[in-house]
Amino acid sequence: AENKASLKRTHTEVWSDSPNPHDRKRIDTCPVGLKNVGNTCWFSAVIQSLFNLLEFQRLVLNYSPPARVHDPPHTQKEHRNLPFMRELRNLFSLMVGSKRKYVDPSRAVEILKDAFKSSESQQQDVSEFTHKLLDWLEDAFQMKAEEDREGEKPKNPMVELFYGRFLAVGVLEGKKFENTEMFGQYPLQVNGFKDLHECLEAAMIEGEIESLHSAENSARSGQEHWFTELPPVLTFELSRFEFNQALGRPEKIHNKLEFPSMLYMDRYMDRNREVTRIKREEIRRVKEHLTLLQQRLERYLSYGSGPKRFPLADVLQYAMEFASSKPVCTSPVEDIDSSAPPGGTKGQQLSLPSTAEQDPLPPLESAGPASASTAAQQQRVAIHKPFTQSRLPPDLPMHPAPRHITDEELRVLEVCLHRWRSEVENDTRDLQGSINRIHRTIELMYSDKSMMQVPYRLHAVLVHEGQANAGHYWAYIYDPHQRCWMKYNDISVTKSSWEELVRDSFGGYRNASAYCLMYINDKKPFLIEEEFDKETGQILSGIDKLPPDLKQYVREDNELFDKEVEEWDSLQVRKAQQEKLVLAAAAAAAASSISTSSSSPQPMSVESSPPDNTAQQEPEYMEQPSPTNDSKHLQEDTERAISRAAAEQEERSPEALLTAAIKLEYARLLRFAQEDTPPEKDYRLQHIVVYFIQNQAPKKILERTLLTQFADRNLAFDERCKSIMNVARAKLDLIKPEEVNMDEYEMWHQAYRNFRDTTIFMMTGLDLFQKTNYMEALMFLIYSYQYNKELLSKGRYRGHDEELLGHYRRQCLLKLNEQAAAMFESGEEPEVSTGLGLMNELVVPCIPLLLVHDTERDLLAVEDMRNRWCSYLGQEMEPNLQEKLTDFLPKLLDCSAEIKSFHDPPKLPSYSTLELSERFVRVMAAVGGR
Repeated sequence: AENKASLKRTHTEVWSDSPNPHDRKRIDTCPVGLKNVGNTCWFSAVIQSLFNLLEFQRLVLNYSPPARVHDPPHTQKEHRNLPFMRELRNLFSLMVGSKRKYVDPSRAVEILKDAFKSSESQQQDVSEFTHKLLDWLEDAFQMKAEEDREGEKPKNPMVELFYGRFLAVGVLEGKKFENTEMFGQYPLQVNGFKDLHECLEAAMIEGEIESLHSAENSARSGQEHWFTELPPVLTFELSRFEFNQALGRPEKIHNKLEFPSMLYMDRYMDRNREVTRIKREEIRRVKEHLTLLQQRLERYLSYGSGPKRFPLADVLQYAMEFASSKPVCTSPVEDIDSSAPPGGTKGQQLSLPSTAEQDPLPPLESAGPASASTAAQQQRVAIHKPFTQSRLPPDLPMHPAPRHITDEELRVLEVCLHRWRSEVENDTRDLQGSINRIHRTIELMYSDKSMMQVPYRLHAVLVHEGQANAGHYWAYIYDPHQRCWMKYNDISVTKSSWEELVRDSFGGYRNASAYCLMYINDKKPFLIEEEFDKETGQILSGIDKLPPDLKQYVREDNELFDKEVEEWDSLQVRKAQQEKLVLAAAAAAAASSISTSSSSPQPMSVESSPPDNTAQQEPEYMEQPSPTNDSKHLQEDTERAISRAAAEQEERSPEALLTAAIKLEYARLLRFAQEDTPPEKDYRLQHIVVYFIQNQAPKKILERTLLTQFADRNLAFDERCKSIMNVARAKLDLIKPEEVNMDEYEMWHQAYRNFRDTTIFMMTGLDLFQKTNYMEALMFLIYSYQYNKELLSKGRYRGHDEELLGHYRRQCLLKLNEQAAAMFESGEEPEVSTGLGLMNELVVPCIPLLLVHDTERDLLAVEDMRNRWCSYLGQEMEPNLQEKLTDFLPKLLDCSAEIKSFHDPPKLPSYSTLELSERFVRVMAAVGGR
């Protein structure tokens, strides 16, 4: 249920479409999702369930409004229902043939929501929305049916599809009655029942009905329901919400309720009334016997008259152990000092050490009467000292055991206890067996073929997660063609399983449970059958199944989307060209600075790395100038290659030396690219050519990049190096555009810049995480994961270990969630506000990033975060905290609609190649791979 007064969003909307239309592109024939346009996940769940009933889909798509509609509309039906049908048709047509991954249902939603707004601007619960939706559909089709069948009783396809009839028979104040009633969604109580059949049995019988089957009338009242006609689509409303009078607010029932994938309705049909009554009576008698057996079993399993009770077999076993225990009578005092004489003298000495030391007693043999009297007095005093008073009796055994038992008594008792224990165990086993047989008998009561003639297969399960006045909705829908369950969660449509459905829908496991079940008649395949072309016999799919007006509507929308994609691509090309011009100008200025200055130039930032359009425009990771002189390794590698070439090469001309040096450098880098190294030793960070080799860059790109390395102006100023540098620069100038595609060359260098940026994001995020600075770490980890995923989509060596980044991104969110929850639990301002602010501004906007790829560990992490906050629902708390929680929970539970666009990534520091490599080694060693 949604209440604007208490659930209004207190912060600006954080969701927006991804600016990149490629992220919103439909993949093949994957089902189309529905955009959440503000607490409308209930609409998505209901509409997707109906849309996937292909018969319903056909009815909506082929609906045409009545010809005689007034303009302006005269009735409420004309004013609301027909515009709604028009928008629903448009929405369904896009769900059939759109090129978009998800579509916007705003127009249809707003018309439907407007009908519920009252003077207090409150909205009703989701079940009323569903009822209203079906009512409007019924009215719209009724208007059309009445026009098509003038003079005849019109048939309404919505009524035919969703409505059935039942017969109510009973007694009211002693008088029998019998009425036929129509029903749509059939309501069922959940509380107190363990499965769907128990709910149905209870719903079919109301009050005391014994008088129905007796000849004499009484004052009792009651009734039975018997279905006379079931609809092709049978919908059950599970009443999981009830009003708590004590607390003055609605509460959700989280009890577990099982339901089958195949439901046989024979036992509830009027034509089987007599058979069912006989079976019910038999089950009633069997259950009465079952109750008696369970009571008897309970007496065996919980034996005793006190508050604590134990299994009787265990009690007898304990008694047997006691009886057969040997008494060990060792005095605790004797345990202290076994050499002490009997009679407590040792205790006397222990209790009065100070007296003994100050006034030693004479030996008893030589003592006179006075001294004997004094000794006796001292002995009596010692007995009453605290130590001796608290002392255990000297003959108390060390463990419980019989004091006096003869061998004959023990033998008789052991025989009795053994026999009684065997009898109890046998009785318990027999009772359990009888109970199991009765359960099996009840299960098989309706399993004969005559009671399995009305099969209904589960089509959709609508799930609610949260509490009575806050939550999120999604749907599980069976795809009969792929033979699997699909999960429809707003824009996300993914494959699922029966196990996942059970976990989320039965209840009792967490705060999610089914609130609506949609079954379809398994003997009416037209409900889910595809439509065939009458001429070719081929299945109609996509836009081909639409009527002409909707075909045009979808084509126009697809053209708009294609245009958006083209404009995006053009914009990216223009941005890249502008960036190239800016970077080229910056590189030219840097080159000019280098030629006019004898000092080492300042390093260029990653953001301003220029493309290699000319010999003067080397990227910063090719130049490596540094004021601290710690980034000269590339220059040194180049000079080393030249020296080795000069030593090995007979011909000493600059051109020959250049060729030989490039070959040696390439061979060195190739070894690095092929070497199996630990995660922290990533040679791609040390040289761009290693990255190019591992990602199979074209040979021409590799050659030009190496040539650029040897054309570096920062080479040592000896004549040999200078001459080789000049030859390299001359060769670069001679390369023709058709020999090396400069756009492709720039694309590869840009890819490497992206790899470096991603590495810096990753490295910074992991470093901050290790320092427990989770708030700052989060954005770096979020961006590194997103950028890394984009890199990996083009090749496995384009980026870093996705599992590693996913782990720390996930852990960072869990840590922040834990911090925020602890702040909320404190109940103190401003900690509560800080914690909720942390959730709203950081955690909640990032949760969809974990949901979008539907990986198991990410889903479990989101579930853990949500469960932590949902666990507060049943706890007593201050009204202001309750209000804050009620306001926050919908944002947490209903955050799977869209991905937040992160427009401003954190600023990255500039690293030389050596600095980046060394820091990467330190950070990766600290995290230890995970």
